[in-house]
Amino acid sequence: MKPKWTPKRGRGAGENPPNRFEKLSYQPEPSDDETEASLPETQWLKDSSRSAINYNDSPDVGFDASLNPYRGCEHGCVYCYARPTHEYLGFSSGLDFETKILVKEDAPELLRRDLSSPSWKPQVLAISGVTDAYQPLERRLGLTRRCLEVLVEFLNPAAIITKNQLVTRDIDLLMKLARHRATAVFLSVTTLDADLARIMEPRASTPALRLEAIRTLAQAGIPVGVMVAPTLPGLTDHEIPSIIAAAAQAGARFAGYVVLRLPYAVKSLFERWLEEHMPDRKSKVLNRIRAVRGGKLNDPRFKSRMKGEGIFAEQIAKLFTASCRKAGILGRHPELSTDAFRRPSGSQLSFFD
Repeated sequence: MKPKWTPKRGRGAGENPPNRFEKLSYQPEPSDDETEASLPETQWLKDSSRSAINYNDSPDVGFDASLNPYRGCEHGCVYCYARPTHEYLGFSSGLDFETKILVKEDAPELLRRDLSSPSWKPQVLAISGVTDAYQPLERRLGLTRRCLEVLVEFLNPAAIITKNQLVTRDIDLLMKLARHRATAVFLSVTTLDADLARIMEPRASTPALRLEAIRTLAQAGIPVGVMVAPTLPGLTDHEIPSIIAAAAQAGARFAGYVVLRLPYAVKSLFERWLEEHMPDRKSKVLNRIRAVRGGKLNDPRFKSRMKGEGIFAEQIAKLFTASCRKAGILGRHPELSTDAFRRPSGSQLSFFD
């Protein structure tokens, strides 16, 4: 029996599906008198990781190293492929992912230590490859900004992708990196429909604010692009031309896209979300996703997992390419440089550290 899906104001998920690694799961008693006071609040928990930098060997993500002070994401995007990572921490991919945020309080200090090490090979750091480093909690804690201050100190390049206008707060630091071709920022825009974004990405910046962030960054001389990510087949893929055109008009010089995939518990979360918010379109959307994912809702294979396969995936690719050409966007990303990298005097670790 499926647990009752109870929409939560300002949250993408309406439930906590079972953790795939746990034998037992908690199912609360259904309630007909849920009040605002009973809605789950965001909790932040200490992350005791001993390194700020994460590494991957995936051949299709475009970077080898990434940085994020947070695990979990308050933006609450219902489709987020990173949701299942919370299960490794003993939590659920559902509401837990949005409300139990692990915080690396010492991320700036760990980053300085990592960059100071002789073993660090200067390279582009992605901020972030998983959850959003500019999610709402960052406004209060400022850990991402402090990490950027470290990157400016070492002039190590960073590529940022976010759904939050808060990135413009750090323009002063980004300008310092941009002078050395050491930064680029991508705003992720999935839809221009504010009503759809509100229920699909409830605590991310509105589409209009993301476009405004592109404009603000571009006017400051910071290389900026748009990621139509994810593109939701049968739901938002028709918006690709309008998203690319609006982003280019705002000043985006680069663009990319990723086709939706639904790993593990995200499948059931997304299905339940469709049932709740657009039941008349559920079958079409799920069938279109299966059409680009070899008959499934997820395809974890390298290369194909980003763009999909089949006739509908080819149509999305052609539509994206044509839209970029029409908007005058010719590049997918800027070439960032490590030439200016330096280890400030006194940053070298001692033998006994």
